[in-house]
Amino acid sequence: MGHDTPQQKSTAARLAARVQLTSIDQSRVPSVTDMVYDALYHRIVELQLRPGTKMSEAEVASQLGVSRQPVRDAFYRLSQQGFLWIRPQRATTVTAISIAAVLEARFIRTALEMEVLRAAILNITEDGLARIEANLAAQKIAMDDGDRTRFHELDDALHEILCDIAGHPKVWTIIKDNKAHMDRARYLSLEKGSQQTFDDHCAIVDAIKARDTSAASALMRTHLERIGHVIHDIRAEHSEYFENEDERGA
Repeated sequence: MGHDTPQQKSTAARLAARVQLTSIDQSRVPSVTDMVYDALYHRIVELQLRPGTKMSEAEVASQLGVSRQPVRDAFYRLSQQGFLWIRPQRATTVTAISIAAVLEARFIRTALEMEVLRAAILNITEDGLARIEANLAAQKIAMDDGDRTRFHELDDALHEILCDIAGHPKVWTIIKDNKAHMDRARYLSLEKGSQQTFDDHCAIVDAIKARDTSAASALMRTHLERIGHVIHDIRAEHSEYFENEDERGA
């Protein structure tokens, strides 16, 4: 392969920074597959790659300046998360958002994060509180700037930090692997602003600081279940992103 273009170098640098944003283990250098996955994950979640978009290993490899193998591996990982539909002898396409999958993801996430929260409150230290407060400060800046992408990333980062403080960092991987459809619905929900989500986070953190497990749990449950109350409204406003009934059986 030839030398990377300035655009490819810029893309690689930006992707590396994004991987670092939410990574708890900063000592681990992201692989090429990680970087390709991260690039495609964000493009799909941010709806730059809309449902139905055809994906080519060769085209993505060329765009990112990498070989086809890490792209193939990233495609497989994204398909396992529900973002891509890979069919033999047919084009790989970006999946539409499934309401049933959103609600299932909400159930899985709520079950896991309620236990994470209890453990985090038991394990919280001043250092842990400082990490949470720094995240909230960054969220406030992103919200004030109207930076929906940055806010969404910091939202995920806060929940990942709680998993780490709880002593169960791998739980975040399980959550992330099961919330693909939910991520896009959440991103669409931020179109009308991030204030509600930010207020939820502040209230949860206040309860954590007070070591009030009961209040923190009630607030977290309300926060995580909120998507279920608005998902049908989101679908009504953005039907082009959502799966039609029996679409997969076509």
